[in-house]
Amino acid sequence: MSNALALATVTQALALLIEHNLHPEIDLAVSVETRKPPADPPTDPTITVFLYQITHNPSMRNNDLVTRASDGTLLKRPAAAVDLHFLISAYGEEQELVGQRLIGSVVRTLHEIPVLPRELIEEAATRPYLAGSDLAESLQKVRFTPTQMDVDETSKLWGMLNNTPYALSVAYQASLVLLDGHRKPAPARPVERVGVEAVPGVPGEVPAGVSAEVSIAEPGAAAEGSPAASAEESAPVKRAAKRAAVAAKSAKSATTQGSSGRGRSGARTARPRKASGGGTGSTGGTGDGES
Repeated sequence: MSNALALATVTQALALLIEHNLHPEIDLAVSVETRKPPADPPTDPTITVFLYQITHNPSMRNNDLVTRASDGTLLKRPAAAVDLHFLISAYGEEQELVGQRLIGSVVRTLHEIPVLPRELIEEAATRPYLAGSDLAESLQKVRFTPTQMDVDETSKLWGMLNNTPYALSVAYQASLVLLDGHRKPAPARPVERVGVEAVPGVPGEVPAGVSAEVSIAEPGAAAEGSPAASAEESAPVKRAAKRAAVAAKSAKSATTQGSSGRGRSGARTARPRKASGGGTGSTGGTGDGES
């Protein structure tokens, strides 16, 4: 995080980075200026660092949408994530190819040192107009990457610079710069009470026909939830369930047989028996009647 002076601090630190790394290839006195390309090109060796565009970073711009509570209380400090777009131009004697030599030094420097060093940021912040800049304390590093521009984009860019002749230039993007708000959120309330609440658990149901003692793990049993514990617990349960099923089947069979026997016995008792001599008696009775 950094304050609103971060943009100007990056521009000044970039100029210092280029200025400090001109040697040993460049043995000329070069002036590195933080301004737009001049309308009257200078003949002395000059490099201009021009911040021509600022855009919101697409991947970080929506990270702090919720910064306030429903009652308007500030929850966290908002931060704007922006990218900086620079145009670096070089001027000098054309016959000695000074501009090309300077641009080559710029490209070599930013390729070798793509991240803005902290010591250069601190040096840039010593300028009177940058007093109070805290960019050096930010954890977010600023990285420079080259921007590829075709002929149309280059012509549009230089067309915006009214009455400014084209000069050999390169474009770079500096990402990422975070600009935080100046208002600080209220500190979080301290913890008023620390306690532990014990909630009794509900034991699991024991299957019907299985003794409750079966579900109690014996000392030294395997840990609950492990495959061994599951196998040890399921084996006695299965045996007890099997014994209960066999016992129930036997009891049902015995009950069925007893009911059947009692029914047949009652039927035999209710049915009258015929006497052994019933047929003779009947015949005799018939005969007596006939006589």
